[in-house]
Amino acid sequence: MTSIGVISLDATKYDLWVSATFLNLFDFVWESLLLISTMSQKNELNPAWKAVKPFVNGGLSGMASTCVMQPVDMVKVRLQLGETGGPFGVAAKLIRTQGFASLYKGLSAGLLRQATYTTARLGIYNNISAMALTYNEGKPVPLWQKAACGLTAGGLGALIGNPADLTLLRMQADTSLPADQRRNYKGLVDAFTRIIREEGMKGLFTGATPTVVRAMALNMGMLASNDQAKEMIEALGFEKGSSVVVLGGASTAGIIAAVCSLPFDYVKTQLQKMKPDATGKMPYTGAIDCALKTLKEGGITKLYTGLPTYMVRISPHATLTLIILNQLPILESKFGL
Repeated sequence: MTSIGVISLDATKYDLWVSATFLNLFDFVWESLLLISTMSQKNELNPAWKAVKPFVNGGLSGMASTCVMQPVDMVKVRLQLGETGGPFGVAAKLIRTQGFASLYKGLSAGLLRQATYTTARLGIYNNISAMALTYNEGKPVPLWQKAACGLTAGGLGALIGNPADLTLLRMQADTSLPADQRRNYKGLVDAFTRIIREEGMKGLFTGATPTVVRAMALNMGMLASNDQAKEMIEALGFEKGSSVVVLGGASTAGIIAAVCSLPFDYVKTQLQKMKPDATGKMPYTGAIDCALKTLKEGGITKLYTGLPTYMVRISPHATLTLIILNQLPILESKFGL
């Protein structure tokens, strides 16, 4: 049990309480943006807001998508950790044994991850893509340059977001472990505190290498393909910024992002949830060792464990994120932002 003031909350309620705090933060950010709009001259953006706008929009779009997709992500992790019964079977078992709220276990960490990882990756991608456009003198940016921008943004964003990603995965995976191996984190703050106390600061970056590589693959597939697909759809005669272009680009990006990133996501999951055996030896020495052992045990298909669920989780999340990211500037412009 965890105590906040005089209120006693169990781990799941504490997690939902923290999640509600993040949602209240949304309200605060939005009210702040409205205040900025009243202080800005018409058709002239505040310089500070102009600089942070891509990052704020990136974080808000990712956090909104996470609120929708968290239950699917929870099921995906459990499948990767060996639970059987398929996506619906795993979800039904979670609801039956731990209640509906168990599908949202780790939501607070998921929102923190988006507030760090997605804020960074989408903000960085926006800026370096603008630099690439300037470098090409306003002409369409070649696909390889878009891919390079996606790789760079994904890698840097993942490094920033790894502590939250690690915490999210451990909180989701905990109840799948034997009772004597569970970490029993009481919530986000408790998880961070214990990781630092028990593993040191470097513990927050456990699995950072596969996390960064996975993010580079995902963002290369997601961001580069989104821009490329939109250009191709526009070339067919559809108006730039139209719903067909936005939805088509985002949907294509979601599928490609999932296919590109799942093997890296699988390795990342195995490394971040591993625990030493009775002799103190870890099952894997690193990402390459994990990948090689996985290939030896189950072949390439083992790296695509949970593909249907992963597609359902990643593709809609990427699609929603990109659609929201596209719509936020339109909404903000109505308030002079």
